[in-house]
Amino acid sequence: MTASQTELQRIVSALQASGMTVETVEDGALVRNGENRVALFAEADPQGGVIVRLHLDLDLYVEEDALPDILMGMNLLNQGLDYGALNLDPVDDEDLGEDAPLTFAVLGRAVLWLRDLGAAELERLREHLRRFEAEVTEAVERTLHGSKGLSA
Repeated sequence: MTASQTELQRIVSALQASGMTVETVEDGALVRNGENRVALFAEADPQGGVIVRLHLDLDLYVEEDALPDILMGMNLLNQGLDYGALNLDPVDDEDLGEDAPLTFAVLGRAVLWLRDLGAAELERLREHLRRFEAEVTEAVERTLHGSKGLSA
């Protein structure tokens, strides 16, 4: 077991003990909150502490020709986010032909550095997770249902 797995396992155990629904998957964990699942990855920081990366798949996809409008909308949304940011990741779909338009997934991402895995830092992680998920989801839903700022 590597150091990262040990840290990940300690984080998963602490989150589960606090009542969160967490399951270990491959090299990370999934934290469930209602319909949403935040992927969590942990690794030791060579300079001390633990780096935790959070990914929230929003099930939103954008084709290449819509990028200019989407990027402007995402830039505006990101200015109002305190606990993460929206990013675009290319979707690697081998089933599509070579002429198919390039498609991007809209993801919420956050990175948090923990000094250690003590109770205070784990509480900070729980709060960050909760706020990250709520803030990103609320910003996207408000935009999709309120205006045409981000239409996919």
